[in-house]
Amino acid sequence: MVDVARLAGVSHMTVSRVINDQPTVSQVTRQRVLAAMNELGYRPNIAARALVTGRTRTLGVISIDTTLYGPASMLLAIERAARDIGYAISIASLPSVDRRSFGDAFEALMAQAVEGIIAITPHVATTAALRHVPKDVPVVAVEGGKGPLPTVAVDQQHGARLATAHLLSLGHRTVAHIAGPIDWHEAQERERGWRDVLLAEEREVPDVVRGDWSPRSGYVAARSLLDRPDLTAVFVANDQMAIGALRAFGEAGVDVPRQVSVVGFDDIPEAEFFSPPLTTLRQEFGEVGRQSLDLLMEQVDGAPRTRRRVVIPPEFVIRDSTQAPE
Repeated sequence: MVDVARLAGVSHMTVSRVINDQPTVSQVTRQRVLAAMNELGYRPNIAARALVTGRTRTLGVISIDTTLYGPASMLLAIERAARDIGYAISIASLPSVDRRSFGDAFEALMAQAVEGIIAITPHVATTAALRHVPKDVPVVAVEGGKGPLPTVAVDQQHGARLATAHLLSLGHRTVAHIAGPIDWHEAQERERGWRDVLLAEEREVPDVVRGDWSPRSGYVAARSLLDRPDLTAVFVANDQMAIGALRAFGEAGVDVPRQVSVVGFDDIPEAEFFSPPLTTLRQEFGEVGRQSLDLLMEQVDGAPRTRRRVVIPPEFVIRDSTQAPE
């Protein structure tokens, strides 16, 4: 620190104030100190800084143990948003989805003196566990159902309505649905949006075929739909299952979109390279990350916890997997 102070032409106390992000240093002086730190390769001692400021500049994230596109993308978006404001992330993955696992993850993060916790809670059981979080801990839920905590979520129901309405507008009489697991909030909301549009338009509501988010389950579900003689359109609850559905239709000699139109959800990076390129809903994970950090930092800075719910609309992306029925 003495070398940094000498190179920047300031006192070691000024260097300390810059390191601890105190507002009493002018912007010109701050930039001079930061330039000196960079030139000398100086890295502040995080543990020592935490002792002085009482702030570790570390946030915790609780996530289910999964490689599914949605939760994994949420985690990456939160990490990037935290990095943008100078915070590190400590992650606790849930080995199983129950209250005890959530409690263990929560305690592990608090033992690391994180300043607040973001819980990615797409599963119904994890949302229920949030009801027992101590009131003095800054916490935000991501993709959770309605509850006692501030929450940021993509408007899954609105996305499903857009998909279903699009297919009906093309002239399809009704729309089949390959749904996700019943104990996931996203699956419930997407199914609800699909059903609401069909009922509002006084269309037949076909029986739901359910998968587990995987391509294999989408393949099996689509094969079961081939028995329906009036099948012309399918809304699939995620793009991974849509991959399997496209494979099943292709093996059966069913042309997509000439004979059956298909819409997915997520807009995974591969979606535009499916055969045909997939019409789908894009989730704005970056915005979810930024909004969740904003809600959390309000609490970290002393604001009381609220039940505010921030809902972010998905973007409908039309490609080549849908057309009017022939």
